[in-house]
Amino acid sequence: MSSGELLWRAVRRHRGRMIVGVLVLSLHQATEAAVPVAIGIFVDRAVASGDVQPLLWCVLMMVVLFAVLSNAWKTGARQVVRAIEYETHALRLEIARRVLDPRGHRTGLRSGELLSIATSDAEKAALVMRAVSIGVAASTALVVSSVSLLLIDVPLGLGVLVGVPLLVLGIQALSPLLTRRTSSQQEAVAQTTALATDLVGGLRTLRGIGAQHNAAARYRRSSQATLRATLRAANTNGLQDGVTTALSGLLLAAVAGVAGWFALTDRITIGELITVVGLAQFVAEPVGSLGYASQVAAMARASAGRLASVLSSPPLIASGTATMLDSSKPLLELVGVSYKSLSSVDLALRPGELVGVLCYDPRDADALLSVVAGRAPEHTGKLLVGGTPIEDLDIDAVRRTVLLEQHDTDLFEGTLRSNLLVDSDELERVMTAAGAADLIDELDRPLADRGQSLSGGQRQRLGLARALLAEPPLLVLHDPSTAVDAVTEELLAEGLAEVREGLTTLVLTSSPALLGKMHRVIVVSDGSIIAEGKHADLAVEDAAYQEAVLR
Repeated sequence: MSSGELLWRAVRRHRGRMIVGVLVLSLHQATEAAVPVAIGIFVDRAVASGDVQPLLWCVLMMVVLFAVLSNAWKTGARQVVRAIEYETHALRLEIARRVLDPRGHRTGLRSGELLSIATSDAEKAALVMRAVSIGVAASTALVVSSVSLLLIDVPLGLGVLVGVPLLVLGIQALSPLLTRRTSSQQEAVAQTTALATDLVGGLRTLRGIGAQHNAAARYRRSSQATLRATLRAANTNGLQDGVTTALSGLLLAAVAGVAGWFALTDRITIGELITVVGLAQFVAEPVGSLGYASQVAAMARASAGRLASVLSSPPLIASGTATMLDSSKPLLELVGVSYKSLSSVDLALRPGELVGVLCYDPRDADALLSVVAGRAPEHTGKLLVGGTPIEDLDIDAVRRTVLLEQHDTDLFEGTLRSNLLVDSDELERVMTAAGAADLIDELDRPLADRGQSLSGGQRQRLGLARALLAEPPLLVLHDPSTAVDAVTEELLAEGLAEVREGLTTLVLTSSPALLGKMHRVIVVSDGSIIAEGKHADLAVEDAAYQEAVLR
């Protein structure tokens, strides 16, 4: 999808409101252009003649004109604004749906950049409907003004008909530059927003290592770059405004001067002179509106390009159509898998098995998690779920089968209960098993965004409880006990083994308490499996294992 296609779709999606809004706004502009004509008629027919009846008719006509003016603007603007707001909402939903797609996306954008696109760019792209409505209404005003001038004097009308298009072309010449600079500004804003989001999220860590000053300096540089981009875009906007005002003023002066000469030579009447000068002055408004519409369209085009890049980005993970799993096959099987630091890894998890994995290098654990989660489409070898290649399985079937719970838990604003997603009879038992018994009496406690009001250990245990409540056929855990004390860790290990009895569980950890509850432990070193067995046996026989695990 290109930026032009996205903008055209936006207009087409709200064509009902847009047709009504554009027609009524065009009526408003046509009526406004008719005001100088009515005043000219008023002067020639009523003032010059001194007759009362034409005077009354002219006053009545002016009342009708201004009544139409007021109501047409109010009605038309309401329709266009509604279309803009509905389209902004629709675009935000589309971006959210694309970003939250379980298949992932290949945009390469950070969370802050995606947030900027979903908010600021969605709003600006929807403004294309304002540009369209203003452009059509302004063009209507220029047509009515030109026709009125032609009826008064053909050369005057032709002068306006020729001058206005040249004026519009001169204004449009700046649009490509404005689009480029607006796009650069929006990209800079998105990058600064992403950096701010990252810094706020990692503020505690930055303070812990004393790097907050370096982080602040980096943000300052990014903010200054954004300011420079914004000023460049503002300069181009100002230049276009200045050119529009200057050229429309020159056109007004030329038309008014020629009309004054015609009045002095009795070629046109005083009322017609008033009409011509009024129309010439009025023409500056729709010409300015066309310039403004050009600016808005350039801004909308730049934002639409960023939106289109996200909406049309290919998925990170391919999704098949198969939904049935073979219960006679291992629930999860890796055959000769190589990815990043992993090299030819073979691993099979049988139904109901608790398997621990100890990786001496954290990079091996991260690579293994990416493969198991299906986030590594470029891996070599086979990844099978229930005997079916993961790329052949429907994404929903994979999500129903495999649940990956990272040690960095994502929590949302609300309450503890709402973050657990279910209100199960097993809630108390599962929370106790997850080592979160101290939170049972606080289920209705409100949470700040990302659970910042909880300690790291509480967030981790709450995330584990949520994963256990889901009861997935295969649960993959990554260091579920890194933020808890030794006593809680032992309780957590016992609770995990109890709750997951009969279900398949894969735990990547170096915790001796957890590894001691596993049916078997697999040891990975330098990307390859080097040992496998019971925790107790490995702790006695393998010196490297002892050093990595025993505390």
